[in-house]
Amino acid sequence: MSAKPFAHPALLYRGAPEYVAATTAFVREGLAAGDPVAVAVPAANLALIETALGAEAGKVLLLDMTEAGRNPGRIIPGVLREFADRHPGRHVRIIGEPIWPGRSVTEYPACAQHEALINLAFSGRRATILCPYDLDGLTPEVLEEAARTHPVLRDASREWDSADYAPELVIEGHNRPLDEPETFVSLRFDNGNLSAARVLAAREAAAMGFGADRLDDIRLTVAELGANSLDHGGGAGTLRVWAEEGRLVCEVSDAGHITDPLAGREPVDPRTAGSRGLLIVNLLSDLVRVYTRAGATTVRVYFDPDRPCP
Repeated sequence: MSAKPFAHPALLYRGAPEYVAATTAFVREGLAAGDPVAVAVPAANLALIETALGAEAGKVLLLDMTEAGRNPGRIIPGVLREFADRHPGRHVRIIGEPIWPGRSVTEYPACAQHEALINLAFSGRRATILCPYDLDGLTPEVLEEAARTHPVLRDASREWDSADYAPELVIEGHNRPLDEPETFVSLRFDNGNLSAARVLAAREAAAMGFGADRLDDIRLTVAELGANSLDHGGGAGTLRVWAEEGRLVCEVSDAGHITDPLAGREPVDPRTAGSRGLLIVNLLSDLVRVYTRAGATTVRVYFDPDRPCP
């Protein structure tokens, strides 16, 4: 394993036996070294690791990534940094599996960007984050991008440097115009009618059956996106709302440009003044997609009606 303060290997595995052997070895190496260890993987894989670890599982933070990382934009602030920041000055080990068979094509671009952004978010920090990739269940395109987002690759027998490592290409490669919805309701807002944007989003959500807690989340999300438009997007924006495959989608477009690739993905000390808009949006939403360029930004957020408040 790399001697640098931060290491970000991808584990390329085939089948449950390889998966369990590699992940539990990684966990046990960390425990033997006295490192805090967390495992955030989909529920079925989490059960395999927990069973194989036996009594040692009680020494590890175990998280279901399908819940904790449903929105890939939430993983860095709400899972990885949250755990690492609990242990200042110590090297931490984390298994994070944000991409698994069953992730939708709508979700995947945000997942790939997340994997690339880990390298920026943890540069110079004392952490090793191992990301498993299912060789049999994921597409060749996904596996090719894993080699671009991870400086080191591992399989059941060896570890090697990735010759294709280029995370910036993945970040920019998925920064593309978003597909147009077939139908939607919309509102142009400015400082005088931002409240109407919140009302519109909540009305459409209520019609889809969202409960009171999630309606509050939706109002707050739209308010934060709208405030960003007023402050950083030219003083106005456009809200569009529609239903897509059972999800509520709220989209805010304005004339701003998000230049910080980690915007909304870094924890903020509550004692620090300043906006937390995109961070709140990531923490409350089930998926966030962003397209940004000079003079134009679109943030699209998705909410699942049958999911509890985060």
